[in-house]
Amino acid sequence: MARTSSQRWRQAVVWLHVITSVGWLTCALVLFTLLATSFASTDPATRVAATSMAHVVDVRLLGPFANAAAFTGLLLAAATAWGFFRHWWVLVKFAITVVQLHAGIFLLSGALQDSVAAARTGQAPAPALLIGTALMASAIAFQAWLSIAKPWRRTPWTTARKPPSASNRVFAAAVAAVLVDIATGLVLGFPSPICQLVVLAAQIVNRQRALRAA
Repeated sequence: MARTSSQRWRQAVVWLHVITSVGWLTCALVLFTLLATSFASTDPATRVAATSMAHVVDVRLLGPFANAAAFTGLLLAAATAWGFFRHWWVLVKFAITVVQLHAGIFLLSGALQDSVAAARTGQAPAPALLIGTALMASAIAFQAWLSIAKPWRRTPWTTARKPPSASNRVFAAAVAAVLVDIATGLVLGFPSPICQLVVLAAQIVNRQRALRAA
């Protein structure tokens, strides 16, 4: 019964990862469409409306989806036998996710906010914004292919002993963390992945302790 419960919670995390990843990809395509509309339009009202809506989509939808997709993916690596560094396809997904989060938080969000102010003065969004959103969508699509194809061999750091899978409490906590953080973000008006970070950090620490004990 305990094993069945653990599998169900793990499947729930996988389901959340798929749903939020699709949401992230969809939002990236919506951002690209809105920014392209603003870039191509000569009507000031259309330009302001499209750019402003792109900023709203980024804060209200893309941010929470991106955080949840990244968290569930990292949690599945940290809480199952897949690990972070045993397979090249997992390692590549991990690297892409880190780059995407950095670019989205520190580059894209700020540039979108600036583009809203610029649109009110009649300026079009910077071409770099369109390229960035297109690259984001392409990267997510590539990660989806990696998850399905699982190409390449194992890394040189793979050990004979597989890391142990986490208990059902970890997967249950992951599901709760995603839901709580999304609800909190809706109330605050901006993404707040605090619970997800706490659960992920706790699992990584527990995994390291288990590996040392083994």
